[in-house]
Amino acid sequence: MKLQQAFEVNRGDIVAFTGAGGKTATLVGLGYELHEAGWRVLATTTKHIAAEQLDLFPAAVRYSAGIPALAAALNETGYVFLYDSVRYDKVYGVSSEQISQLVDMIDSDVLLIEADTAGGMPFKAPYHDEPAIPAETSLVIPVTSLVALGQPLDNDHVYNPKAMIDRYGFYEGGKIRLPWLAQILRDEEMGLRGIPDRARVIAFVNQTPEKGYQRTRARQLAKLALKSPRLQGVALGSVRAADPICEVQRTVGAIILAAGQSSRMGQPKVLLPWSDGKPIIEHIVQQLILAKIDDIVVVTGFYADEVRAAVQKYEVRFAHNRAHKTGEMLSSLKTGLKALPENVAAAMVVLGDQPRIQPKVIYRVLKAYSDGLGHIIAPSYEKRRGHPILIARRYWQEILELPADGAPRDVINAHPDVVHHVNVDTDSILRDVDTPEDYRQELLRAGLNEYNLTSRKKDTP
Repeated sequence: MKLQQAFEVNRGDIVAFTGAGGKTATLVGLGYELHEAGWRVLATTTKHIAAEQLDLFPAAVRYSAGIPALAAALNETGYVFLYDSVRYDKVYGVSSEQISQLVDMIDSDVLLIEADTAGGMPFKAPYHDEPAIPAETSLVIPVTSLVALGQPLDNDHVYNPKAMIDRYGFYEGGKIRLPWLAQILRDEEMGLRGIPDRARVIAFVNQTPEKGYQRTRARQLAKLALKSPRLQGVALGSVRAADPICEVQRTVGAIILAAGQSSRMGQPKVLLPWSDGKPIIEHIVQQLILAKIDDIVVVTGFYADEVRAAVQKYEVRFAHNRAHKTGEMLSSLKTGLKALPENVAAAMVVLGDQPRIQPKVIYRVLKAYSDGLGHIIAPSYEKRRGHPILIARRYWQEILELPADGAPRDVINAHPDVVHHVNVDTDSILRDVDTPEDYRQELLRAGLNEYNLTSRKKDTP
């Protein structure tokens, strides 16, 4: 996966790089990706870079040369680094105030800013005047390096270790641990310090190998860092690789649609008994928890009190669909989308009457999303699309704007280029419980017919 895709860089973005362990290389690499795609790329720093790093850019222009000279260099090369001065082998960039002027005066597609310094270290905590992120910044990429793991927490290996020791009690000289990296990365006064409120934040764990134990550790780091609602994602990879990003971990929520009225089987179908005497809705919640879904919303309607009682012992949110008496599934989905917190990057739509939902299917859908294969991920069995379907946040507004007689498939079908189908070996993705016969057949497929006929015979329709 390329950097632009991982960080979701759009034309007009002002991108600031902070942290340690590959800021300059990531900025340069992203700039060349965008330049090769035909973008006009302007780069600078609000701190300083090494003088020899000017050679990494196709062109460099001093701010005092004026706007006409900068525009001419952009016209000629398409990728320019703007600086203020060179002193003692360091290149100093422009101020935040000058950047505010540049935004309105220069015709570039993107502005890339190195907004921090780390003295070449792979891990850092900021000093009081760091980082220097302009208020206009729309995307911040905090960088850390996996090579910091196991290194001593001292001045020879870490930038400003005292700040970490003072804040968290990490012991000086101790080997850096994975939770330490995650804690600093997600801390509002450390890795997330100075970020404008409206800016998107996607972190980058650099020097992550493509496979093996260290890749797994990087994934664990990302999961811990994503406990901060400020982070929209954590990219894992190595900036110097041909495809620099292995995957992007994001917070994914699930919406369980459980507002329906159907009780043709003697009781609400989401409350029918399943394995170990648990109702179907509880079994589904458990499968999502096993698959480590971050945030689960149960949408209620009819039988709201009973549904709540069945799963209230779990860490789930409840959202009541006030239009449940007249609305279709779409109204419940809209209710669920509105209930998910801002840091959730994608929603997995789960049917409340699909009892054979399997964690292995959920894992495959999540992996396809983290691998960047699509923004809408659907499981497929024998070329038939089923549930659960994952939908990235960028398409939620289109769903929310659908008319009452619309359906989520209207949005899915409108964007075939971003839909990825994951082929699975189970028809469970196609099966829900609408009739007594459906229920009996699903019990048989799950090997639960004996339980249903003996232990809970009185509940069988």
